[in-house]
Amino acid sequence: MDLKAGLWQKQTLKLAMTQELSQAIALLQYSAQELAAFLEDKMLENPLLQVDYQNVKTVDPRLGLERKTSAAGSGGRDQKNWIEQIGETSDTLQDHLIFQLNLLTVTPEERKIIKAFIESIDENGYLGVDGTEICHRFGISEEEAEHCLSILQGMEPVGIGARGLQECLLLQLERLPCCPENELARIIIKEHFLLFAEKKWKTLAKLMKTDLKQIQKVFDYVQRLNPRPGAAFGGGKAAYVVPDVVVRFEDGSLTVGLFNGTMPKLTFNKDYFESMAAHGDQEVSKFLQTKQHDYQWILKSLEQRNETLMRVSLKIVEKQHDFFFKGPTCLQPMTMKEVADELEIHESTVSRAVREKYMQTPAGTFELKYFFSSSIQTTEQENTSSRQAKAGIGRLIKEEDKKSPLSDQEIVRLLKDQDGIVLSRRTVAKYREQLGIASSSKRKRFE
Repeated sequence: MDLKAGLWQKQTLKLAMTQELSQAIALLQYSAQELAAFLEDKMLENPLLQVDYQNVKTVDPRLGLERKTSAAGSGGRDQKNWIEQIGETSDTLQDHLIFQLNLLTVTPEERKIIKAFIESIDENGYLGVDGTEICHRFGISEEEAEHCLSILQGMEPVGIGARGLQECLLLQLERLPCCPENELARIIIKEHFLLFAEKKWKTLAKLMKTDLKQIQKVFDYVQRLNPRPGAAFGGGKAAYVVPDVVVRFEDGSLTVGLFNGTMPKLTFNKDYFESMAAHGDQEVSKFLQTKQHDYQWILKSLEQRNETLMRVSLKIVEKQHDFFFKGPTCLQPMTMKEVADELEIHESTVSRAVREKYMQTPAGTFELKYFFSSSIQTTEQENTSSRQAKAGIGRLIKEEDKKSPLSDQEIVRLLKDQDGIVLSRRTVAKYREQLGIASSSKRKRFE
């Protein structure tokens, strides 16, 4: 074997992940909001890059009209609708509780302790602090802390300040009118909460020396209670979905287009470039050249992003033709790999292209990922989508006799006989859990 040292030349092909390539990949997976934020950041870094909002449109929700806005601020607003422009204010859960506290006759020390409890309450209305911590912080006894907590738990909404679901339900039961179901519910939740929650009702009925119908009545009664009393004060604002792709019916055929009404326009700051280039300084020229290259690369990446999104959207419309003409029940099985192979691009490119992007169709607005589903064999040797299988499972369970609910194996048989869909019992169980449907034993009613 020759082990002599030496120098050799060798040519190889290698894909390097440059900063520009990484940026192009990132732009493809950005949602419209993320892309707008990215361009804003780039405008701060690059003086040659300008973000123009003249083409951005807002929608008047009352008139259904699109109105152009300007980046100048209030100059582009409709002065007649000034009331609509006032920011919405809403009380938080803590504000609501503090307001009630101010109406109560309590000592200054009690007020401080109750405020500390209020500040620890989470968005669902549950207490987020241990009583012993309050005792150490204010140097009080457990009895004094419990007294202050009981004052808080007497406020609205009912069930507020509980340390867990069990206490939350008990607080609400105590405020409801007395009746046989209420009395039995208090005993069950206080002494046998886990058996009741896990629907081990036969064991519970023996312990309580009652029948299953009474347990069922208690369950229906408890269903009226609110397990998240603070959720109504969540303060979350409604999220509005803006479509990236719009599909319309025109002259009996489908047209597909990108919706750019929310995207600002990218322009080159020519005046700044010419004024700086006139100095003739070598360092300035090098700076301008770098920033100009950066601008051109972003522009190219945006064009490539739009082209890829358009190609993927056209392929979706082509392969899901029945969906657009007949509705969601006719959604066909389609995978990202299948679309990638037909477009001759990588599967990860399709995944990035559909991430957090939406398509507006005559049947409603859907996330692009909605159109992708796995393939399931049918008795006619054809394929159907997993979404259709889930719809079939949901329909069968909705129509079942609740006193004798369908087992997963019975659902397998009915899907095959009625819909021609072939599934295993384990697959039915998986789809049922994804739909948030309990097992047959927990769906059973006794009256």
